[in-house]
Amino acid sequence: MAMLAVLIPLLMLGVVLVLGRYEELLLPQDDADRPEPAGAPAAATSSHAPAGTPASSP
Repeated sequence: MAMLAVLIPLLMLGVVLVLGRYEELLLPQDDADRPEPAGAPAAATSSHAPAGTPASSP
């Protein structure tokens, strides 16, 4: 019984991972449709001040 308590969650995790890979193969996304990762830096064109403007002092 203890072995089942260990093996069943591991098997379920494996099934979820395999299904995720299968979905990626079955339904590929274009790079333009994918959202940017949360840690991605902002684009260079999104600055609030024009180029050459000195930074404001705190």
